[in-house]
Amino acid sequence: MREIRVFTDQPLSAGTEVTLEESVARHIGTVLRMQPGDPVTLFNGLGGEYSAALSTCSAKRVDVRIGDFLEIERESPLKIHLGIGISRGDRMDWVIQKATEAGVTHITPLYTERTEVKLKGDRSNKKQRHWQQICISACEQCYRNRLPILHEPIAMTQWLPQVKADQKLVLHHRSEQTLSQLRNQRADSAALLVGPEGGLSEREITAALKANFEPLRLGPRVFRTETVPVVAISILQSLWGDFL
Repeated sequence: MREIRVFTDQPLSAGTEVTLEESVARHIGTVLRMQPGDPVTLFNGLGGEYSAALSTCSAKRVDVRIGDFLEIERESPLKIHLGIGISRGDRMDWVIQKATEAGVTHITPLYTERTEVKLKGDRSNKKQRHWQQICISACEQCYRNRLPILHEPIAMTQWLPQVKADQKLVLHHRSEQTLSQLRNQRADSAALLVGPEGGLSEREITAALKANFEPLRLGPRVFRTETVPVVAISILQSLWGDFL
């Protein structure tokens, strides 16, 4: 049986027992059809993980007996903050999932001039919870023990002056600079700005440059908005992170 990893937003301690959240219990009891005694790995996003075993298991309630704490970290030494223009449909879901798997530490959804999605009130809260669950599921799948910080959506113009990073890069397919030109530089942190469908406007590119972002292109081909972050993050991890 494959290892089942479960995130819970609760304090965890070896030798104690916890009752998992109802949505998690439903998945374990109904979808996975697990039984009392089956092993699981628990983590709560604070670092490390716990070996554990189910003590009771039904569609409505799952109790877990917590075993040993394992001080395992799988975080990249490179801290990446992704600022991504909000896209339509499931594109944004895909970006958040893959960026989490690739090791980003911060994700900020951005409103830009070409952003067609407008989130307000209950719709914004619901979407934020949905994206947070995508981060959780991605961490369960990729063995991360710390969740990336998912910030609430803000205007790109608000985000630019807030970002602190050794390297600040804005994707711009008409730039002449490529990531290979940064190979000899060092960075412990990076900020990556990517536009929505249709990219960033010239005015937004100019604003990013004034905020000390460097323009960057990823070769001669133009990628879709959901592809760009994954390609760029992978290259950054290869240069300064843990993609060896």
